[in-house]
Amino acid sequence: MPNFWQQLPKPFFALAPMEDVTDTVFREVVAGMSDPQFLQVLYTEFASVDGLNHPVGKKNVGHRLLVSDSERALLKEKNIKLVVQIWGKNPELFAKIAREITAEYDCDGIDVNMGCPVKKVVKNGCCSALIDQPELAKEIILATKEATHLPVSVKTRTGIRAHETERWITTVMETKPAAVILHGRTQKQQSDGLADWDEIAKGAAVRNLVSPDTVFIGNGDVSSVAQGIELAAKHGLDGIMVGRGIFHNPWFFLPNHPAPEKKERLSRLLFHTQLFEKTWGSKKSINILKRFYKIYTSEFTDASKLRVQLMDARSYEEIYRILQYEMEN
Repeated sequence: MPNFWQQLPKPFFALAPMEDVTDTVFREVVAGMSDPQFLQVLYTEFASVDGLNHPVGKKNVGHRLLVSDSERALLKEKNIKLVVQIWGKNPELFAKIAREITAEYDCDGIDVNMGCPVKKVVKNGCCSALIDQPELAKEIILATKEATHLPVSVKTRTGIRAHETERWITTVMETKPAAVILHGRTQKQQSDGLADWDEIAKGAAVRNLVSPDTVFIGNGDVSSVAQGIELAAKHGLDGIMVGRGIFHNPWFFLPNHPAPEKKERLSRLLFHTQLFEKTWGSKKSINILKRFYKIYTSEFTDASKLRVQLMDARSYEEIYRILQYEMEN
């Protein structure tokens, strides 16, 4: 199978994997409000290889890899690639799950999570904890690569307590991954402070020396397509990954779109809610959906008042009544 990373325009844009955010519903919403020129790659939520390896666990975490029929059709229409992200610390399980994903899921790539800084995850030696376990990290990447014909990428950070970009990215590049996404923060920083794009540039320089065919992507604090294009050019990057920026503007990947007014914002909020209900029903809490409402209810008169009403709503029916009233008045 061709390595899709090599076929993307430069610079390309990807939406980062985010827990309880980048499910099939949100991916479809974002893809539907994007210009294919400015969004080329989407990621699933991250799924544990241990969970996917257990019959009961697979039921509990398998929803993270769900792709609805409507999302699938939209991704094909816009030629947007979908990458499944997995995490853990057992190379044999990575290989087993990579084989299963390749056989059972219609996706374009597999990503190894070596960047998540959440304490309960790193306490178990997973994700960004692997930055301090270079030999195990290499085993995991190589085992995953050997188990699939899909391109394998790695998303990671610059270090644990301090930047160790050159040492760590050299280790990763020695495995010749298809792509590396480098978030410009350490594990200790989590989401605090500013991403260090000079460190990301150091990672790109290591790539040039050790594994020139590996696609290199920068991630951290990108607030617009224009800024992303500038950062890619300045630091020698192939692409840009966007994370929290999407919460400030769900039309992020449609940069030439006029600033949406109230009716358009509420129309998309309604579509998002209906799609969430259709996809998940009672399988997921309505409170997960509410975290998205603030990205639509802004930039118009009485937006904060409406936001409070929506956050207090206890059912889909109540939400629909509130939105219908607002859209008619």
